[in-house]
Amino acid sequence: MQALFSFMGMNGTVLAISLAVFLLAGFVKGVIGLGLPTVAVGLLSLVMSPVQAAALLIVPSMVTNVWQLLAGGAFVALACRLWRMLAGVVLGTLLGHGWLSAGGGKGASIALGAALVLYALAGLASLKWSVTPAQERWCSPLAGLLTGLVSAATGVFVIPAVPYLQALELDREQLIQALGLSFTVSTLALAFNLRQAGLLDAAGAGASLVVLLPALLGMTIGSWLRVRVPAPVFRRCFFAGLLLLGAHLVLHAIGHA
Repeated sequence: MQALFSFMGMNGTVLAISLAVFLLAGFVKGVIGLGLPTVAVGLLSLVMSPVQAAALLIVPSMVTNVWQLLAGGAFVALACRLWRMLAGVVLGTLLGHGWLSAGGGKGASIALGAALVLYALAGLASLKWSVTPAQERWCSPLAGLLTGLVSAATGVFVIPAVPYLQALELDREQLIQALGLSFTVSTLALAFNLRQAGLLDAAGAGASLVVLLPALLGMTIGSWLRVRVPAPVFRRCFFAGLLLLGAHLVLHAIGHA
């Protein structure tokens, strides 16, 4: 297994950390339905560059999001409604090609930390708003474009996709499926960027496949625990942790600039 990770210069300690991080990230996704890329890339960026973390993310993100996407029965309706946003995600990700690895990843670390802080503050503040059908026509592609740009720069695709989809006031099952659809398209677009940059080869795909196992285990445990732990309590702890992590990434990157 260690040989699969040698392309990233990872030793046994970093490998063990990577497996533990994906176990935790899968657990978070199992409990609240999102957070795998946010937790994985955020924590792994403490021991590797964001672009390396993003490369490891591809297979676990794709499998868990397709699983989430296919869990509901509104795929066609959601795809027809959200196609402008999804097209914006692809366009924004492609426009941001190369941002993730630029400058040795320091800029990506700052951008990632800032995105985590904003996401955490919005979650802790429980900000809520709604988007009317008339607003959706232009908000959808704009939200997608911004999500793609953030994804290209950080490897995380929750901002502003998650708040925007929540603003559409979908029912719970449709929201979970819409998140799976958005994350799946974002993962594919990010994988294309990494592949074009030569950062996702056969060895990288193999390493990403290995960390799928703890991610699925964590997701299974999280799904079991979801009905036993109050979701609001877990969400507050989750966002508080992201706030601290994001602030640390920004300060660390600036201090080593």
